[in-house]
Amino acid sequence: MTENDIQLKAIAALTALRGGVGADYVSDLLGEVIPTRFVVPDTDDPAEVGAAMLDQLADPLSALINGFVLAFETLAGAYDRTDPDMSTDAILQALALGIARDGE
Repeated sequence: MTENDIQLKAIAALTALRGGVGADYVSDLLGEVIPTRFVVPDTDDPAEVGAAMLDQLADPLSALINGFVLAFETLAGAYDRTDPDMSTDAILQALALGIARDGE
């Protein structure tokens, strides 16, 4: 699966969530980008095995995150051009403060 394909999966997942599709479907959709099999070194060293798995997960997870960021930046830009009462930055700050309060 290419980076472009994975970014499209991220956007599809966001679209599905906004459309009311169940979380199980979205999880399955995002799960399609995660490898189901890993090539690991023939070693007893768990650190080497873990590093090999992380190496194989890094690219798909990076592409998935890039897809979410691309979608956010596009929507935030469109929203901010509507001359809203509250900017995207202010909404994000309020969200962060709310999460911080909930975590205390």
